[in-house]
Amino acid sequence: MSAHIGVTGLAVMGANLARNFARNGYTVALHNRSVAKTDALLQAHGDEGDFIRTESLQELVDNLQKPRRVLIMVKAGKPVDSVIEQLVPLLEEGDIVIDAGNSHYEDTRRREASLAEKGLHFVGIGVSGGEEGALLGPSIMPGGSRQSYDSLGPMLEKISAKYDGEPCCRWIGTDGAGHFVKMVHNGIEYADMQVIGEAYDLLRTGAGLEPQQQAEIFTAWNKTELSSFLIEITAEVLAHTDAKTGKPFVDVVVDSAGQKGTGRWTVVSALELGSPVSGIAESVFARGLSSQRDQRAIAQDVLTGHEEDIEVPQSFVEDVRQALFASKLVSYAQGIDMLGSAAGEYGWELKLDEIASLWRAGCIIRAELLDDIMKAYAGDSKPENLLFAPAFAEAIGAAVPAWRRVVATAVQLGIPVPVFSSSLAYYDGLRRKRLPAALTQGLRDLFGAHTYGRTDAEGTFHTLWSGDKSEVSAVDTH
Repeated sequence: MSAHIGVTGLAVMGANLARNFARNGYTVALHNRSVAKTDALLQAHGDEGDFIRTESLQELVDNLQKPRRVLIMVKAGKPVDSVIEQLVPLLEEGDIVIDAGNSHYEDTRRREASLAEKGLHFVGIGVSGGEEGALLGPSIMPGGSRQSYDSLGPMLEKISAKYDGEPCCRWIGTDGAGHFVKMVHNGIEYADMQVIGEAYDLLRTGAGLEPQQQAEIFTAWNKTELSSFLIEITAEVLAHTDAKTGKPFVDVVVDSAGQKGTGRWTVVSALELGSPVSGIAESVFARGLSSQRDQRAIAQDVLTGHEEDIEVPQSFVEDVRQALFASKLVSYAQGIDMLGSAAGEYGWELKLDEIASLWRAGCIIRAELLDDIMKAYAGDSKPENLLFAPAFAEAIGAAVPAWRRVVATAVQLGIPVPVFSSSLAYYDGLRRKRLPAALTQGLRDLFGAHTYGRTDAEGTFHTLWSGDKSEVSAVDTH
């Protein structure tokens, strides 16, 4: 018996992907640095399909059909390079090496180029859905060559999540495109979770609503345009009672949010691309601030807030719902705009409607609004920005008054809402006829001769600030 695919790295995600392949009729060769993990998987789940036990990478390779497909599921970074170094000498031209971890897309681009020189295909795939998704059907975002997808794609589509019968798996683009799209997906996820947290804080601190009451509110919100996996599980977490203390579970959890790096990567990459993902950035910084517990403890004693004693109206809950939806839309808009910037930079032909379709099931940011996002980019007339699509322009425009009231109330109450407020600022920044960047550019010209454009003439200009302050064409300064 030879295997359709080999999986090396059998921690939970790797093991669950291997089981998913086996459950879907594929024979899977298993390998792990510690053979005990392989044996544990076989003992617990060996009856789920056809597995081949191997004890070395050579044995793994020897048990694979050609072209060989080897899926690596180890920690991102040097561990991936280490496995590749051991694996490559054992493979033949046309074989496919797959990295299904959360690797940085630049590493994937480097690895793809290196293996291509050896006649091998390297495929970086983004996998979203966590442990459960890996087993039951994740959203899958594969990069690499089109040729490699012709061989690997049908297998990935079969194990992926399905939405109305359609697989949540498509070929994204060459080299690191798959991992880039997964990284941006995670950035949107960061912002989405942060705005939900801000809504919770506003309802708790501002409206005095206890977690159990909020659980009912979020359950109701999940039947509106906010319907999504994250809203659904927010209701579940808020309804949960801690068994030890009898307190709301959320009250016994330390208010320090961790992160594994993909959100930070999104922000760094956005800065390099010049793509304004302010909401995503603020969500990353909010997690960082939450982790500075020593400084926060000192601040509680030395910093004053001068919060205003105001009573929020009964309409506040509905205002928060609308502000949450508007901020959520901005997060998607910023992430999708970043994908467009990356496509131009790296030569990827990213199909934004197909990418939105992949996120409709299986992944963490799955939401009802992704159907509308997909439709917005499916036609011939694609919006320059998601917020410009008629359906979304109308929806966010209707939410603006409530959005402004919520941000203003939060400021008065001393409740930090970094993503609510920065998303509103992004919205206003897009729509304002004039921005203060004119002054910024004037200052840059004065201290650094960085030049400027004029609203009434073509060309680039410089003012002789240290001279007679006359204006000259920038061409004349060189």
